[in-house]
Amino acid sequence: MTTTEMWLMFGAAVGIVLLFSLACHKKFSTREISMIGLMAALSYVAYLFRVPFMGSGSSFHLGNTFTALTALLLDGVSGGLAGAIGLSIADIVAGDPGYAVTTFILKFIIGLVCGLVAHKILHLKDKDPNAMKKMHYVGLVSAAAFSGLLVNVFTDPLLGYFRNRFIFGMDANLTTAFAKIASGVTLVNSIVSGVCCVVLFLAIYPALKKAHLLPDQKKENV
Repeated sequence: MTTTEMWLMFGAAVGIVLLFSLACHKKFSTREISMIGLMAALSYVAYLFRVPFMGSGSSFHLGNTFTALTALLLDGVSGGLAGAIGLSIADIVAGDPGYAVTTFILKFIIGLVCGLVAHKILHLKDKDPNAMKKMHYVGLVSAAAFSGLLVNVFTDPLLGYFRNRFIFGMDANLTTAFAKIASGVTLVNSIVSGVCCVVLFLAIYPALKKAHLLPDQKKENV
């Protein structure tokens, strides 16, 4: 694909995700927009401090931490947008619109899955940590945080295969994608990001809730 075609594809991906977000979320409050912007910025900054992963061509960074954290604090759509915006901007600044296409989609998926597990399955916002055993509550938070990040272990290499073959025109095959899954590069990134997400959530959620800085707990967003 030419660079122009990559930009058009990126624009199409952004448009589809935004339409889906508006359909699911209905309305974003000023507070939610501010939180999404802050977390997107933190995702971008975290990516800047990435570390190459043992000569594999991949890198380790904590950008996904803030995608999952936003999903736990707000909802899946907000978390997905925070990660998608922050980390796709990182690709764009690096001059990689082709990577930005798959990054936008992948990070949005992480947020959606984390939000779905946290708020639709585990109903995390309805739990009172003071009325539960501490390890039980930590387990629920961990399950929610790791859900989307572990899904990314599989979606990242698979979407990477389609990006390399159909966007970059490389001689890629599915064997390479499965080899990346087996190598554990994305898994290690996901585990460390998940641990950081859990620690940050447990540290800041009570304070944000007490200060009434989080959206209405009764809203039914994805």
